[in-house]
Amino acid sequence: MIGELFGGGVSQFVLDIIALFSIYSIVVLSLNLEAGYTGIPNFGKLLGVAVGAFTVSALSGRLAILFHNLENPSSPITYKDYVQESAKLVFEVNKWLAENPLMAILLLFLTLAIAALAGGAIGYLASYPAIRLRGDYLAITLLAMAEAVRVIGYNYPPIAGGTLGMQVPNPFAAVGENRYAAVTAFLALMVLVTYVLYSKMLCSPLGRVLRATRDNELSAESLGKDVVSYRKKVIVIGTATAAVAGALYAYYTGGVIATAYHRVAWTFWPWVMLMLGGMANNLGALVGTFIFVVMRYSIIRYKTVFEGILPFNVVWLDYMLLGIALLVVLMLRPQGVLPEKPVRTVKKTFYDADRRYKIETS
Repeated sequence: MIGELFGGGVSQFVLDIIALFSIYSIVVLSLNLEAGYTGIPNFGKLLGVAVGAFTVSALSGRLAILFHNLENPSSPITYKDYVQESAKLVFEVNKWLAENPLMAILLLFLTLAIAALAGGAIGYLASYPAIRLRGDYLAITLLAMAEAVRVIGYNYPPIAGGTLGMQVPNPFAAVGENRYAAVTAFLALMVLVTYVLYSKMLCSPLGRVLRATRDNELSAESLGKDVVSYRKKVIVIGTATAAVAGALYAYYTGGVIATAYHRVAWTFWPWVMLMLGGMANNLGALVGTFIFVVMRYSIIRYKTVFEGILPFNVVWLDYMLLGIALLVVLMLRPQGVLPEKPVRTVKKTFYDADRRYKIETS
């Protein structure tokens, strides 16, 4: 686990849990918008995450060097092959960012914005051949597109360093040893913002249209709603949101390697989290993500205790226990921990006053 790699103890483990919960929560919220509220079986969630991470690996270091050279024309940072020299270049850039926190903040938000735009653009392109498909065909098409992006990132070194990967600048270099605490706090803030924005959006008329599209597409079309257009918008928004999560994960780990972005971690695990928490319920999505992250990374941290006791290699323990947990949930509570609830679209005071009036006059 990341915390153990950096020599952290329990406090670092807790920071890792919070950080990974925050990143995965953003991915699962976007998946909940697509699958839970709109009925789009997106098995290509990796697509947006990979685009966001590859955007950071391809642009963040180069942009940081550009900003440095514009500010320091007399002592520019030069390089012949950015991919081969990324470790040395990022080390130099981080020293400059530590002395210029405003430029670090600018770099962070600029790359997050570019990642969101790139994710939205890829989502828009992916929606054209896929959106008119239904069910399994749509799921397989999105899965294939995600795999194509991953393969490109792996085989084209300027994007993500190929088999070696690339380091990325540290926009939190100014906080020094408190980097992980600062990154974790920022990630928690990002998931809070995402949750609020998604909740507001899904309590609006748009949310009602999406649920109508999911429940009965023909009925929605008979009321004059352009179902295909709404589904395209949802894929664009969901992919852009996932791209932001991928960019945040790249900054959190401090580097990008294409092999870390595979369909198990960034497509199938988010689906498990969503099914655990409950589809079409944003709070349920967060609860499912928290349960999954705590279970999985606690097992990873402590599974060596069972080495030699279990009749199989402990490397498979987390997969087995999480698979069993998913089966138990599907059998005993298939709607998830927090199932979908009717959305109240009027203010509570008016709703309660109307309810009291009906009781008094009945």
